[in-house]
Amino acid sequence: MTRGFFLICSLLVSALGWAQTDTEVYLFDLKVKNGKPTLSNPKNISNNPGYDNQPSFWDDDSVLFASTRQDQTDILQFNVNEGSTSSWLTYTTAGSEYSPLRIPGKNAISAIRLDLDGLQRLYEYDFETSESTPITNLKIGYHVWFNDHILVATVLMENRMDLKVMDLEKGTQKTVHQNVGRSLHKIPSTDLISFISKRNNTWEIMSLDPKTGESKKITNTYAQEEDICWLDENTIITGAGKKLLTKTLDSDTDWEIIIEFPQEEINNISRIAISPNSKRLAFVAEESPAKIIQKQVKAFNSRDLDGFVACFSENVLVQRFPNEKMYQGNSTMRDNYERFFENVKSSSVEVVNRIILGNTILDEEETKVDGRDGHQVAIYQVENGLIASMTFVFPDGPLTDAESIVQEQLEAYNNRDIEAFTDTYANTIELYNFPQSLNLKGKSKLAQRYGSFFENTPDLHCEIQNRIVIGNKVIDHESLTINGMLVKAIAIYEVENGEIAKVTFIK
Repeated sequence: MTRGFFLICSLLVSALGWAQTDTEVYLFDLKVKNGKPTLSNPKNISNNPGYDNQPSFWDDDSVLFASTRQDQTDILQFNVNEGSTSSWLTYTTAGSEYSPLRIPGKNAISAIRLDLDGLQRLYEYDFETSESTPITNLKIGYHVWFNDHILVATVLMENRMDLKVMDLEKGTQKTVHQNVGRSLHKIPSTDLISFISKRNNTWEIMSLDPKTGESKKITNTYAQEEDICWLDENTIITGAGKKLLTKTLDSDTDWEIIIEFPQEEINNISRIAISPNSKRLAFVAEESPAKIIQKQVKAFNSRDLDGFVACFSENVLVQRFPNEKMYQGNSTMRDNYERFFENVKSSSVEVVNRIILGNTILDEEETKVDGRDGHQVAIYQVENGLIASMTFVFPDGPLTDAESIVQEQLEAYNNRDIEAFTDTYANTIELYNFPQSLNLKGKSKLAQRYGSFFENTPDLHCEIQNRIVIGNKVIDHESLTINGMLVKAIAIYEVENGEIAKVTFIK
């Protein structure tokens, strides 16, 4: 199975964030209950291997989005009432279309075309005939229509995007802000456009009056998440990882979680759109990181070098746990595995256990190399649909009954027995955040921190969802209840001389 990565105008695609990660478009019914948006009736409306992205609503009952077919990207329309995709709106053999929007007052859409000859322009497409005409010769990244003749768009300038207002009737254009993001929206019930300013380290959601060029700060983005949409003029929705969040501008509340999706297939939510009547919401989610990992395992076992290295990012980091660098870079990986396949007659990897925590995957693997058996754990971190790092854990520590002491500390933890808990740790205990960020050292500090934690957390409880034992290391996938909240994490315990000498947390 190929990864669905098509090299059409790859430089421009990368510059504008259109890397062809496997993605899907999801559609929900949207209601507001007690002032809070709620989602129901989920549908995967793309359900297509490869790239599906940039949804927008033609009307309340149909969604437009970019979708890959036959090694190119075209615009597809999904009819909600019919429950199926009704038609392809473009099929341009000379290029691919992205970011479809309805043009106000016309039976037409606008979309950005990346042509095979390197041109990148905004086109108008007749809704019935699919005939296209260029709207502007500028290198447009993203756009939104203010009215039928005023266009607000980002334009690629060197290593950034600038915001321009274009009056197509007068043939004028004006740059109104430098270094902006991709999320452009009309703010409901106003004559304003919202955009994301990236001038400062803290990104800002700002408003623009296209007629005067005046811009004002509205609020900060959630972390550095640039994809937003507007439920109404006072309510913003954004995505982060597996969560949708909302912020109400006329209140003092911060960003609040609407929903966090437990489903493995919904990750890195982006490109959110709301129907004109505010009764439907669509967003884009990346495929499960576990699928990426399984692809590279399959490619390795079939000795498919191209398929294997295609699963990794250009600057992939390969290391030995916790952070001993082995090598870095996709080209180096290709050279290493090419030599490996040439020099080894037979090799295979079998995944016998898997832990999934967000974009981090831990695989317990049994290996065979020319008849020799091996045992290892691989920690994969996935970013933008590719493996960004691969860290190997080998059973190379001192032989010890690691699992029994880790289990003993778990029972003391759940009993909130600080004495029994600290007795399982070495005097020189070190706690790290993965891969090697020290946050505590020494048993006395451990007792101080956890003693207070135990006293102030009456409902504290930890359940082990999954456990891997490799040499002197125990890897636990933990589900913790802390003051009514459910928190999930991975803890890697290293045992020496019958005591826990080091713990590395992945959160």
